Amino acid sequence: MTSGPSTTETEAPGVPVSRAAPFLAGIWLFFLLEPLAEAWDDRDEPRGLLGIVTTLLFACVYLSLWLGARGGREMRGRPELSRALAHLVVQTALGVTMVVLIGPSGAACSPYIAVGAIMVLPVRQAGVVVALLVMADVVLFRLADAGSPTGLLFGVLAASVAVLGVRTVVSRNHQLLAAQEENAGLAVDNERSRFARDLHDILGHSLTVITVKAELAGRLLDAGSPEAAERARAEVADLERLSRDALADVRRAVTGYRTVTLPEELIRARMVLEAAGITAVLPGSVDDVPTQARELFAWTVREGVTNVVRHSRAHTCEVRLSETGAEVRDDGVGVGSASASASDGPGSGLLGLRERAAAAGATVVTERLSPGFALRVVLG
Repeated sequence: MTSGPSTTETEAPGVPVSRAAPFLAGIWLFFLLEPLAEAWDDRDEPRGLLGIVTTLLFACVYLSLWLGARGGREMRGRPELSRALAHLVVQTALGVTMVVLIGPSGAACSPYIAVGAIMVLPVRQAGVVVALLVMADVVLFRLADAGSPTGLLFGVLAASVAVLGVRTVVSRNHQLLAAQEENAGLAVDNERSRFARDLHDILGHSLTVITVKAELAGRLLDAGSPEAAERARAEVADLERLSRDALADVRRAVTGYRTVTLPEELIRARMVLEAAGITAVLPGSVDDVPTQARELFAWTVREGVTNVVRHSRAHTCEVRLSETGAEVRDDGVGVGSASASASDGPGSGLLGLRERAAAAGATVVTERLSPGFALRVVLG
């Protein structure tokens, strides 16, 4: 009587029940052959006929628990308490009727009632039902002087323990599936955050440079001199190149393989600062920067310089690099990166840089100067 419940799930929502469960559960109904045979021997009497009908009805009610969870449907946890109680009441009433009509052999229904209780009730309530069944069987066999109920009691307890073990395994499997689904959702959220951060870093910097160069080209065209026109053409050529670079960066961000290099960011910083009319004070080399920190420092330079150009109205911007940190400072109005972070909203600006720094075990520090603003990333 234990194989039937072992093929299905009673607690895990959303997990399909095997189509073979009713068949396997039905196999164990052969234990009802004994009371059915006794009822058949008395088929000439009303008691015998009623015993046959009651035994068959009991078997149908037992199987209905499996049939209700098969096909293309799924069990969404245990049944509602009212439905579970109704099922047990009907099953118990039929079992009592079997005992009354057939005698002690009708108590063969006890293991099936225990299995039903384990399947549809919480563990504590199901334990109470099993204990009551055991006591009822002991009392019945003593009153009827029908011998020892040891075999029947063993069947009740063995079936209950087996189904409880199966239910526990199924529940653990469901918890594992739920954890996997949650982890998958977190991975999607992390990827969305990465993409939003990278897209901000790419377009924020590139569009700032393009905007500054477009303004400069417009002013040069307005000047009308041959020298200004020649320089304007050079700025327009840079605009085309920058646009292509930005498009390539966006494509690399989509695939998740985008990287930045510190020397490249220093070159870009000089270019964008000069285009904005800001004096650039940059280090001549990056030899002192640890290899594992260069990508983080490159993002620091990009974020800091972008915000200087956007918000600071500075005359000078200085980038400092060392073995333990990177710093971008300006002599502007002092709103710098803080303003960028506030205006761009969560998931961009300083927040994105802090996420990168935290992943590398570094710290982001901002400081208002007099005048100006400083953005630092410090290792360790």
